[in-house]
Amino acid sequence: MGAGHSHPLYLPGVSVVHRLPAEVKIVAAFLTVLCVVATPREAFWAFGGYLLLLAAVWVAARIPPGWMARRALIEAPFVVLAILLPFTGPDPRFDWAGMSLSHTGVLGAWNILAKGTLGVLTSLTLAATTPMRDLLLGLQRLRAPALVLTIATLMLRYADVIAGEARRMRLARIARGHDPRFLWQAGATARGIGSLFVRSYERGERVHLAMLSRGWTGTMPTTGAPAAARAQWIAALAVPAVAAALAVAGMMTT
Repeated sequence: MGAGHSHPLYLPGVSVVHRLPAEVKIVAAFLTVLCVVATPREAFWAFGGYLLLLAAVWVAARIPPGWMARRALIEAPFVVLAILLPFTGPDPRFDWAGMSLSHTGVLGAWNILAKGTLGVLTSLTLAATTPMRDLLLGLQRLRAPALVLTIATLMLRYADVIAGEARRMRLARIARGHDPRFLWQAGATARGIGSLFVRSYERGERVHLAMLSRGWTGTMPTTGAPAAARAQWIAALAVPAVAAALAVAGMMTT
């Protein structure tokens, strides 16, 4: 599937979590997120249990909490939405710190923040311990649609190429007196974006023709990597098993 490419969400390591096959970690992460979503929002203690469970995985994978916290800021737009719910939710309402808050809105905000944050942290844990190329191989072993895998693989392969092209075009504009800090230079920036789109499209056409000339049939080649061992499945599925126990206990106590 082409050369490996690093990405800012991957943290290289040699831990036991890093060594697990990608398809095993994908299934474990998916099941864990399902358990989080199924947990009633009133089961506050259960969400703390999920966080402790993820923290245990971070310790096993040797992921610094600060590294994870910085990348979790990607959910900031959803946090803004959640903050508005206590003020715009329906009755009944209660007063807190001089503010009139909706009881339903507060629970809705907590639901978004807790489940959204845990979902983001679970996804980041998967990305931090699995290279992007291995994620695609894991999806292939899980029988993901071939078209989706092809699009994702080609996007991964040429994202760096397009980013490099954009950097070269920016440097060329600056060398010719372009200063993006001034408003009247916005036209040049817009034309540069259009030019980048055209160049990317033309490059894609050339790459497609080159692939056809080399026998491209429309599907990615399969790999001969061995299947995950039973012990690896048991080790990885221990995490969603604990998450399922927390979800069931949360349902029974609410």
